[in-house]
Amino acid sequence: MKFNIRYFLILLTGAVCFLPSVAMAELVARDIRIGVHRDKTRLVLDLSGTVRHQIFALADPYRIVVDLPDISWQVPAAARRQGGLIAGLRYGQYQTGNARVVLDLTGPGLVVKSVIIPASGNHGPRLVIDIKRSTRQAFLAKLRLPPKQPRPAPAPPVTAKTKRTPSQKPLVVIDPGHGGVDPGAIGISGIFEKRVSLGMARQVRKAILKRGRQRVRLTRVRDSFIPLRRRVAIARSAGADLFISIHADSIANRRVRGGGIYTLSENASDKEAAALAAKENRADLIAGLNLKGHDDEVTSILIDLTQRETMNYSANFATTLVPELRQLIHMRRKPHRFAGFVVLKAPDVPSVLIELGYLSNRQDERMLTSPKSRAAIAAAIARAVDNYFKAQKL
Repeated sequence: MKFNIRYFLILLTGAVCFLPSVAMAELVARDIRIGVHRDKTRLVLDLSGTVRHQIFALADPYRIVVDLPDISWQVPAAARRQGGLIAGLRYGQYQTGNARVVLDLTGPGLVVKSVIIPASGNHGPRLVIDIKRSTRQAFLAKLRLPPKQPRPAPAPPVTAKTKRTPSQKPLVVIDPGHGGVDPGAIGISGIFEKRVSLGMARQVRKAILKRGRQRVRLTRVRDSFIPLRRRVAIARSAGADLFISIHADSIANRRVRGGGIYTLSENASDKEAAALAAKENRADLIAGLNLKGHDDEVTSILIDLTQRETMNYSANFATTLVPELRQLIHMRRKPHRFAGFVVLKAPDVPSVLIELGYLSNRQDERMLTSPKSRAAIAAAIARAVDNYFKAQKL
């Protein structure tokens, strides 16, 4: 049969048109801008391509949520985060295949327009959302979840923790705080706590594995959002023998610095510990998670906090950890504190939350972003983990 080059080119062109989507260019968000007008507040998201989006509202507090497909976020750290009706905003991955922008509002407000403006001139496509002030009654009347809004994975019922076999090494679960749409604290340079905590968690995993006496698992290995109680469930279902949550705080007073270690107590050791726990426990709310109707799931994990044995083991590890960290970082006046952090509420897994410092303080931020300092801190945590398990004869 004679080869027909024209027919071959037609077939090839058709094949290219039907290549799978993974071959297409990655969608990038290049900037987020807020414009304040007399009668509205405008949010503009600069994109590399057109995008489908869904918008819904959540009340108490007033929030507008914009759901998008996966996006690579290249928004400048100095991008404006508030203005007009917008009291603050966050963006990032919410779950697999789903990115999210969450707008905190100063009061009730309604989206009156959302449109994709096609690329033109030097501008790429832009998602434009206009918000106008409304009454609470009008806001509540518009509350709805988008048709395909996935519900959060339910917390498993409280059952016996997965048991470790005698031949297995003890398991340490490391929890990098925040992630995805929840950035956590923001440093002086614009760095997000979620990145600092993930980088430190990876360093700690490396340091523990180097010693060779424990296994390690991370609750998240990339920039993804995980609900607080899901983090607890991950540790319990994996059969964790120790749970370490890693964080870095921020505060208006930039002179305040220093680390601290928190273990569970129904009563905070001081007002500062209570305020920090209250802030951290809002992470699910911050990410735009709708917690209505999940009382049964929540209560399944809010178990009896009076199990003294687990709390005592947690305190023992904190006592082991303080002198190791004190050699490397400035510690607060009372380095071991007590608070009701949600991530510390596993009934049968000794758990601590480490605040390594304040990203709002220049010295602490420099320390927490220095590869040399982070490696030294990770080695200190690994030594404390080793000493803790030796004391437990594990």
